[in-house]
Amino acid sequence: QKGNPVIGHIRQVPWEYGDIKCDYQVGATAGVLYLSIRYHLLHPEYIHQRIADLGGNYNLRIILVQCDADNHTAAMKELTKVALVNGYTLMTCWSAQEAGRYLESYKLYERKPPDLIRERVDDSYMAHMTSALTSVRGVNKTDVTTLVSNFGSFSSIVLASPAALSNLPGFGDKKVRRLREAFTAPFTLQARNKKRKVAVGEAEKRGESGERVLN
Repeated sequence: QKGNPVIGHIRQVPWEYGDIKCDYQVGATAGVLYLSIRYHLLHPEYIHQRIADLGGNYNLRIILVQCDADNHTAAMKELTKVALVNGYTLMTCWSAQEAGRYLESYKLYERKPPDLIRERVDDSYMAHMTSALTSVRGVNKTDVTTLVSNFGSFSSIVLASPAALSNLPGFGDKKVRRLREAFTAPFTLQARNKKRKVAVGEAEKRGESGERVLN
């Protein structure tokens, strides 16, 4: 976009004019369409035509919107919908300088690994204990700390008797029962289904109709 004031604010990365369908190509697979809200209010059909012209080019397609008009709320709602429907990422800025910084950032991080935004996984022993035990309904992180403090290892917790679990603070009959059920339940439904079939067969022998569901 020759003459666009945004170009003057791109200083941290080299750039050049080229024959491309998007306004700014910030990577081999990333293209940006720049749109001024003020221009959009005068020419609402413009962005739709640009999207149609760009087609499926680029894996990452971005609409960079500069909010340079006071009455931008309705337009932003419309553009958000346009971006979602067409598979675009919508970025907003308040000035040409801010738009330039966004373009620089996209180019600077083109080949950076996603470590900065990747979820940091806690691989500690306590983290694994917490993940496993809190999967039981009603068991929280405080309960996990109590269990580990009293029994030490996961195997000791599994082998603990209901009476020993009931003596712990915060462990009522319901929580103890759920823990024991989680530790002793079969990994597959085969045993449960077999038990159900036996019950149904016995009912049929007695001449009872229908099936009885076992809890």
